[in-house]
Formats: sequence, structure tokens, C-alpha cells
Amino acid sequence: MSLGAIRILGVDPGLRSTGWGLIEAAGSRLSFLACGSIRTDAQTSLAVRLAAIHRALTDLIEQNGPGEAAVEETFVNRDPQSTLKLGQARGAAIAALALKDLPVSEYAANLIKKTVVGVGHAEKNQVVMMVKMLLPASDAGSPDAADALAVAICHAQHRMARARGAA
Repeated sequence: MSLGAIRILGVDPGLRSTGWGLIEAAGSRLSFLACGSIRTDAQTSLAVRLAAIHRALTDLIEQNGPGEAAVEETFVNRDPQSTLKLGQARGAAIAALALKDLPVSEYAANLIKKTVVGVGHAEKNQVVMMVKMLLPASDAGSPDAADALAVAICHAQHRMARARGAA
């Protein structure tokens, strides 16, 4: 695995708001490129909302040319319907990434937090603060965008560790 500069797209899937964050990793050096949220209209059908997530991510990939992508895994919450809808949003996101031939890595929320903050059960505000520390130029306007940047940072760190282990 080459440690040359690579663009990494991090995705924090959600049906209401899917966060995305784009960074460049060159060895251990990380640079902020862009981030944002894909918001869907709760008044439209599930199919229309999933298509909107898929279409927006496809457009992002075409405009920004990431070389790899990382997605947060679905956690099971108390409401099975919410978990199912989150899984569907995640599926739409992964399909968009895979259809653009991006290698996709998946990370559990606790691993992302542990990698970025140092604590697996960190609070959202701690994640936001560490993302800003690690990527000073970042301008995450929403927690979803900050979480997506954290996913990308986590992937960059684990990618580097795997490359070191293979060497």
C-alpha cells in the first residue's frame, strides 16, 4: 500500500443528514479539503431520499476524485425502525462509493472516536474539537460533517498503520 498523497472521503450516513468530509493524507500529514452535509426532505418518500443521498455522493466523487472512502458502521439503537432506516441510508452511500470503484473501509463509531479522540465513548463535542485540532483549516458546519471528517481521519490513521505493518 503506497503512502503517497491520497484523497479520502469520509461518510457519516444518516437519512435526514449524511455528513461527508474530504481530506488528503500524505504519510502522517493530513490536510482538510472540504466537508458538508447532504440533507433530505422528510416529507418525501424513503426511495426519493435514498436516491438523493446516492446522487449527491456520486456528484461529490466525480467533482473531487477521492482515491479511497470510509464509512461509519451502523450502530443498533433502541428503535428498530430508526436502525433499519439508517442502514438503508448507509447502503445508498456505500453503493454510490462502490459504483465509482472506490475501495470502501468501514469503521465502528467507538473505533473512530478512540482513533480521533483517544476515548471510545467520547462525546460529540470532543470529536468536533479534535477534528478542528487535527485539521485546523476545517470548517465543519454540522456535527455530521465533523463526524465524517473523523471517519476520514480514522481511515487515514489505520491505513498508515496497515502500510507500516506490511513493510
